Formats: sequence, structure tokens, C-alpha cells
Amino acid sequence: MSTVTLGGNAVQTSGDLPQIGAAAPAFTLVKTDLSEIHLSDYAGKRVILNIFPSIDTPTCATSVRMFNHKAAQLENTVILCISRDLPFAIKRFCGAEGIENVYAVSDFRAGQFGKDYGLEFVTGPLQGLHARSVIVVDTDGKVIYTELVPEVANEPNYEQALASLK
Repeated sequence: MSTVTLGGNAVQTSGDLPQIGAAAPAFTLVKTDLSEIHLSDYAGKRVILNIFPSIDTPTCATSVRMFNHKAAQLENTVILCISRDLPFAIKRFCGAEGIENVYAVSDFRAGQFGKDYGLEFVTGPLQGLHARSVIVVDTDGKVIYTELVPEVANEPNYEQALASLK
């Protein structure tokens, strides 16, 4: 288990982030059209996983906007913005915001992604949602960067995540 804070109060996650150098755990997530995607769909590409509790909060929305802006400048890289939000809410947000350079996807069906990546909140008012974090996977499917944001209300370190790709 890892501990982060939400408004200064400690909350626990279900485990720890994958280790640097380890193979990224396989996953299945749901796109806004209700079709599924898998990590294996991006074999040979670099993958940034921008993970957060809910797209309907200011910090989460900002992280999607920021990665959407940065994604246009990256080669052979896909950015997945992941929450447990319903695909309908994600689609509404992305349409209203003009989000076109990232894939906003959901772990709403079973929450297995959050469990497998050690990110599910197991205590606190956001129990069942995902802790704010960023994980970068290289073209070989290995984890090369992780960040579990210590205070849920804070943004991730975008520059460090992107620097891991160089």
C-alpha cells in the first residue's frame, strides 16, 4: 500500500506503482464508444498513462488539457487519460474541450486497471477511484517512469514525465 493525501488527510491505495524496468501490467480499458483497448494495441509505441480520480474535477481536467497540448509534439507516443468515469462523461468533456490528441478511457467496468497498478483508493472519500499518477511505458512495454502525486489535488510533474522519453 501507498499513502497519499486528499486535502491533507491520509488515504491509502491498494498497492504500489509498477517498478521501473518491469513489464507494464496488461490492461483492458473502455473508450468513449464503449469499445475496448488493451496495452498490447500500442506495442512498439511509447505510452504515457495519465491516471486520475475524475475528469469532473478541476485538477483532473487540467491534466487532460495539458497532456492533450503536449501530445501534439510527441512522436511514436500515445497518451491515455484514465479514470473510472463513465465513458459518456469522458466523451462529453472531451467534446466540449476539443480534446483530440489523447485518448480518454475508462476503467469503470471492474476497476481492474486500478487494482493491477496499485492505484485504487481503499480508504477515504474517493474509495474505489484511482490515485493521481503518471506512468510512462517504453516501446518494449517496460515501465520507465512513475509518479504517484503525493497530494491528490496537485497536478503531476508533466515535464519530468516527458523528459523520461528522451
